[in-house]
Amino acid sequence: MYNIMIVEDSKPILRNIKMLLDKLDFPIHVAFTATNGEEALVALQKQPIDLLLTDIRMPKMDGLSLIEQAKLVQPELRVILISGYSDFEYTRKALNLQVFDYLLKPVEPEALEEVMGRVIKQLDQSRSKHFHDLQEIVDPHSYAELKPGDHAAFLAQMMIILRRQPFTPERQRWGQKTLQASLEDFFAPRPCKVFLSQTPQQFIVFVNRGILDLYSSVHECLESLRRHLDVQGMDTTIAGQLVWSESANLSELYHHISSILSIHQRLNNGLVLDSGNPVSITRTEASCLDSTLELTFVHMIQARQKEQFALKLSELMNQWTEGNVHVKELERFINLVVDTFAHLLEEQGAGVRLGLELRAKKLFDEETYGDFCSELTEWIGQCFDMLQSHGRKSREDLFVQMDEYIKRNKYTQISINDIAMKFHVSPSYVSRVIKNVTQVTFVQYYTKLRIKEACRLMECQPEMKFKELSDLLSFSDQHYFSKVFKEYMGLSPTEYKERLHK
Repeated sequence: MYNIMIVEDSKPILRNIKMLLDKLDFPIHVAFTATNGEEALVALQKQPIDLLLTDIRMPKMDGLSLIEQAKLVQPELRVILISGYSDFEYTRKALNLQVFDYLLKPVEPEALEEVMGRVIKQLDQSRSKHFHDLQEIVDPHSYAELKPGDHAAFLAQMMIILRRQPFTPERQRWGQKTLQASLEDFFAPRPCKVFLSQTPQQFIVFVNRGILDLYSSVHECLESLRRHLDVQGMDTTIAGQLVWSESANLSELYHHISSILSIHQRLNNGLVLDSGNPVSITRTEASCLDSTLELTFVHMIQARQKEQFALKLSELMNQWTEGNVHVKELERFINLVVDTFAHLLEEQGAGVRLGLELRAKKLFDEETYGDFCSELTEWIGQCFDMLQSHGRKSREDLFVQMDEYIKRNKYTQISINDIAMKFHVSPSYVSRVIKNVTQVTFVQYYTKLRIKEACRLMECQPEMKFKELSDLLSFSDQHYFSKVFKEYMGLSPTEYKERLHK
């Protein structure tokens, strides 16, 4: 559905145009009517309009002035001019303002339908492009909730990226609905739309660029927004940029802004960046972790110097918080640790890199920097212990530990990734170990274990219903449990239970 505004100082003509539009079989809605340009401009600043039909000669503000001002508020607004024969010179000037087309008074139904058909086709093409761009950057669940009428929220507005500062508590505040409500309050009466992006703890916001009328610059607007969120307990790093034209690639713009955030985000405090103005972006200072110190940490891992590494790490973590370093530096150090341990452990035949990477990512989920430091220290200690023990640990030894873990969790739906993370190895390595020892896949082995437990429970607790049994053993539903049970036992649960108690 496309929103239309009609501006005409003659009320009979205005009513006639609205009546003709209502009769057309197009996805359109006359959202607002006005009898002068000033009234129309106020409305345009408050709500998204796709198409403006305006007269030329009007009191207070004529049609040409309205078009000029409206294009500043909504640059991709389509305009159809309504004029008389005597207004041809005005019409010629209006064409320079990128008016889509014009209609002569009195407006004929056939002419209106023809022009509307062409402008709707152009609007459809524009909407399709932006929806495609948005799908590449928005979280799938957030995208699935997007309605076609929401397209005006990201057409030629200002794109803002909000990223939660690491190690900030009360993560429950960081929901899409909570942010939407907060930003609607901040940007009112200008419309805005919040999307969860495909990057964790990062949101994409589109707001009507008319909000900049209240500020001297994009940076001032974003800084005011950052302070607004900070008062509500949401510490953020924010970057934003105007979407200058309809042809802009939203996906490319998003990744441009996001990469700037990644480079400049700091550990202790949020900051604001106008990604469209390089002058406003602060220069990155030298890091605490130079190449010499990097080599020192690598050599300590290679030499299995666990205690010395822990002392040096403690010094580095203090430097990080005192120097308010860039988050990128923490990530670079952790990647260095992962690479070094993975290389040494994989030399001994253990596919551990993925397990290390998954565990490393979880470090940034901690709610405080102190928790992060504790978890980082503990994790690296475990990596040293693993390095010492992996050389002696055979596949059979590892299987015994995994088997014990699986049996302890037979009432919980666990995956091969859960086991990989638990034992700091890759999922493919878990699969190989289980297949090597049991001659079956992980799924077959784990399913057989649960079916065996189901048989034991039917014997020991005959009063237990199959639905209860299915839920207890974390099958998706009773029907699926019965199907799997028969595949493994050759009998349905009912038949098996009857044989037990004959």
